[in-house]
Amino acid sequence: VQLQASGGGLVQAGGSLRLSCAASGRTFGSYARAWFRQAPGKEREFVAAVIWSGGTHYAESVKGRFTISRDNAKNTVYLQMNSLRPEDTAVYYCADTYSGYEVAGVWGQGTLVTVSS
Repeated sequence: VQLQASGGGLVQAGGSLRLSCAASGRTFGSYARAWFRQAPGKEREFVAAVIWSGGTHYAESVKGRFTISRDNAKNTVYLQMNSLRPEDTAVYYCADTYSGYEVAGVWGQGTLVTVSS
């Protein structure tokens, strides 16, 4: 399965961006499709996931600000990011995951989000 993230860019604090994750399919045996991010000098961290059987899950740091959704017809998952903060600056990646949000398969190419203060 090939995953491609897009939609990143430069935005001022308080602004919004919508990221897209286009996929060629779904990883066999996966539980969800998730967004992760990696800020400079930090480890990659979980951001949000949409569960194939229904439901979503968010990291505490983005709850109430970010919304994950999916378009099954387009095989695309979106991440709507509102009220962006400088600490949201990172490269954002999407990936299929197992139930513990361990990555299933390979990472897609990331997209850079930069939030200026």
